[in-house]
Parts: sequence; structure tokens; C-alpha cells
Amino acid sequence: MNGSSKTAAAALTAAGVLVGAWLPAGTSAAAGGPGQPRVLWGEVTIPPGRDGIVEAGGLTGTPPGTGSTLTLTAPAGTRVTAVPLDAPGYRGAVAADGRTAVYTAVSERQPWREGAFPFVLAVPSDAEPGTRLSGCVLRLADPGGLVEASGGCQVTVGLAEPVLARPESGVPLEERPAIAGRAHPGAQITVSDQDGDEVCADTTGSDGLWACTPARALPGGPNRLQATATLNGVSASSEQIQITVTARR
Repeated sequence: MNGSSKTAAAALTAAGVLVGAWLPAGTSAAAGGPGQPRVLWGEVTIPPGRDGIVEAGGLTGTPPGTGSTLTLTAPAGTRVTAVPLDAPGYRGAVAADGRTAVYTAVSERQPWREGAFPFVLAVPSDAEPGTRLSGCVLRLADPGGLVEASGGCQVTVGLAEPVLARPESGVPLEERPAIAGRAHPGAQITVSDQDGDEVCADTTGSDGLWACTPARALPGGPNRLQATATLNGVSASSEQIQITVTARR
């Protein structure tokens, strides 16, 4: 989960409380005391047209029992496509329309475990990077359907990794080589060297193409280049390529 959630879960002390990978702002680990709702939470960033995993954290204390369920309702515009937990004592199922998915406890000897309960979400290809999708709901219910914990998950539309197409790795280069690639339209592109210094920058066009030329000469010898795309507060980086500067323009 780039596609991932934060794993430092804080366990609530009351029995039968499921907590997510992190708590919403302003919520303390003490939330969910007598007469107060328990909090479930998860977080994931998924690029447009991709699948990603949002994880609900582990359960401590006395389990609700066989037949208890953990249900996720997908955020608006997305679908749940899988419940990939591979562990004894749980059965996963996805609704035919992809709007919900559920894990059911099928064994008293295998209580709701500490750790992550993964749900795979698919984000549409036309989703706008940087958008936080609303409507994600998590709910833990006992065998009789009584809700023991509830909450939600934060699903942010990310950016696909930009492609650094030129120069090609391993080809001897001039000090100011042409650099180009592909990225999400409108993304700001920054190309950096092995020291993290900016080499050049551009804005991706509506056709998804970008190109730039270093304003300063690159030092001779081996180096590495990497492109980072940024749009609406989210970013993604390309793979690094190895280069060698040998020729002067």
C-alpha cells in the first residue's frame, strides 16, 4: 500500500475493540469507553486505474465469537475486489456489486487476531490525483449483528510513477543531455541526480509527455537520475537510471 497503511497500530484496552492502522485526528486511544463508539480505521493511497490494499488493524481482548463479522463499505466510485487474508479461522467474501466485503470469524479457537485485515480496493482510471474519496465505512459486529466497533478508512487518489524514458541507462552522455518521459497530465516533474540536487524540471502536457534539459552541466563520470511527479499534494517517483557523462557539448 504506495498502494500501503501505517503499521504502528495503537491497541485500545477494552475487550472486543478493533483499531485501524492509525486513529483520526483528534481521536485518542482512550476513545470507545463505556457508552462511546469504538474506532476502526485504515489508510491507503492508490493511483488512478490501480488496485491497492487498505488494512484494518488487529483486535485485542475477548473476541466477539464465531459468526462475528468485519465489514468494509467501499468509498464512492471504488469497488472492493478481494479479501486476501490467508489465515485459519476467517472467511472472506466480496459482494457481487463490489460495494462491500466482509470477513467472518468461523472458529472460536482463532479469535480476531492482532494485525491487519486487508481489503483490496480498485480506483477508477479517471479519478483525480490528490482527491480523498468519501464513504468508506468499517464495522465490527457480534454474531447477533450488534455493532461493537465502527469507523472508516481514508482513501487518497495517488499518482502513478512517472516514466523516465530518456536518456537510456548506460549510454555515454553529454554534460547537458535531453531528458524526457511520461507522467500524469498536469503533473510537475522534477529530475534529480544521485545527490538529490535538481537537474531540470517541466510540467507534463495533456498528452502525458514532459521534457527538460539541465540548466547546468552535469559533472563527468557516473551518476543517477530520477524523476518525481507532483500533483495536488501527492507525488510519485520513477525508477533511478544509471548514467555516465563522458562528452562535452
